[in-house]
Amino acid sequence: MALTGEAKEELSHLEVTRPSARKAEAAAMLRFAGGLHLVAGRVVVEAELDSAAVARRLHGIIADMYGHRADLAVLAPSGIRRTTRYIVRVDREGGMLARQTGLLDARGRPVRGMPPFVVGGALVDAEAAWRGAFLARGTLTEPGRSSALELSCPGPEVALAMVGAARRLGVASKAREARGADRVVLRDGDAISALLSRMGAHETVKAWEERRTTREVKATAHRLANFDDANLRRSARAAVAAGQRVQRAMEILGDDVPEHLQAAGRLRLEHRQASLEELGRLADPPLTKDAVAGRIRRLLATADKRAEELGIPGTDHGVDEDQLPASPDAGR
Repeated sequence: MALTGEAKEELSHLEVTRPSARKAEAAAMLRFAGGLHLVAGRVVVEAELDSAAVARRLHGIIADMYGHRADLAVLAPSGIRRTTRYIVRVDREGGMLARQTGLLDARGRPVRGMPPFVVGGALVDAEAAWRGAFLARGTLTEPGRSSALELSCPGPEVALAMVGAARRLGVASKAREARGADRVVLRDGDAISALLSRMGAHETVKAWEERRTTREVKATAHRLANFDDANLRRSARAAVAAGQRVQRAMEILGDDVPEHLQAAGRLRLEHRQASLEELGRLADPPLTKDAVAGRIRRLLATADKRAEELGIPGTDHGVDEDQLPASPDAGR
């Protein structure tokens, strides 16, 4: 999750001046990381975050945009909680903040989705909403087969709202339920890069693309190496099998073998794993690959015809599978 930390660190220091965008970001952070509590008959807003920088950012927006005093607290790791958590809490004016950020409607009832000013805001507000959601409950995994940018959402309505916000930004995402939670997931590398850029994580995009390119180059190199290895093994098996057939052909024909076919057959027997091109270079005078192949083919055909006339096994009878080189799939 190193990339997640890098992205959140970068986004937590991003300067945003547009008031509506700052409010949309705070609303998303509170929606994804926040909770409402009733304490002595009044509403308390509390957000739990995994980064001190993110917590300070939310604390600052609440003070600057809404004028409310928020408290910051640190929860040290203990029990099942393995990491330090940071709590932003608005106590005395929590009810007012909850209505201002869309956690409660005008009648004081909890809102299940995203607030209208976020859903119907400008594109910069949609970007800010995604930035706030990612800062609160987003993860970014390394490029590869399972690479993803993912949001853990507080409900299906929120997940669908974030899919709609991403669509407005020209990025395709999917809402789904996994591991008992509603999530929004992006798996396409180009889509992940585009959304990170829209959120403002430009340095993270560079790191993501570098690692993505490196992985793709390595994967391509491995595929080519495996392909070449498989081809070499297949060629070796074919050459050894041809050598066994040629040996059987020489036994069938005895001395009754045309000199040029006998020379080609002898080359194959002396260099059983050589390619046809290599056999051609060893011939005297040198021959082309096609010429060598043609002579060996005629030698085998002549021997098979003679074997049929004599009623004995042909050249295939001499091929011993146990003596062939292992195939590339052997042992897998």
